[in-house]
Amino acid sequence: MKTAALFLLMFSPALADIAACRDAVIKSDYATAFKECAPLAKAGIALAQLNLGYMYWLGEGVPKDAVQAVSWFRKAAEQGDASAQYNLGLMYYTGEGVPKDAVQAASWYRKAAEQGNAFAQFMLGAMYASGEGVPKDAVQAVSWWRKAAEQGNAGAQSNLGLMYASGEGVPKDAVQAVSWWRKAAEQGNA
Repeated sequence: MKTAALFLLMFSPALADIAACRDAVIKSDYATAFKECAPLAKAGIALAQLNLGYMYWLGEGVPKDAVQAVSWFRKAAEQGDASAQYNLGLMYYTGEGVPKDAVQAASWYRKAAEQGNAFAQFMLGAMYASGEGVPKDAVQAVSWWRKAAEQGNAGAQSNLGLMYASGEGVPKDAVQAVSWWRKAAEQGNA
């Protein structure tokens, strides 16, 4: 009990600072967000690093700077932050702030996807479907798209429908195809 109380006393100010950082970003108050997040990011707090990465990537509250965005995303990603891992994968995929590198993109997407990030699961599925950065593998594409689709990712639901309709990576099944397309259409992806 004393250990828990000591922990709270030691980290309550830091938790409050993290909340202030997060809240400022949510409110789009980027001047405050930078003021609150920058010291935390420099101290190694992954959520603050992720937020600074977004700010530099989008040019919100700071000059737009993809190289800085990559740097902050990488710091958070290396600590295991799934959103940062996905964003770093996206930066490698598009070549923003780093040379375009599909192998690196797939590697970072996989780390995020294995933590349940539906966007990363969708992108990894697409990479397996096209053979970009990974060996072309329809079964793997279906597997990753299914994980994303089950979390409600409409693009993955639509792609699963296509796979079932064509019999690529799964047995051909018109009922399953229509079922996944219906789920995607209910979200406006028709």
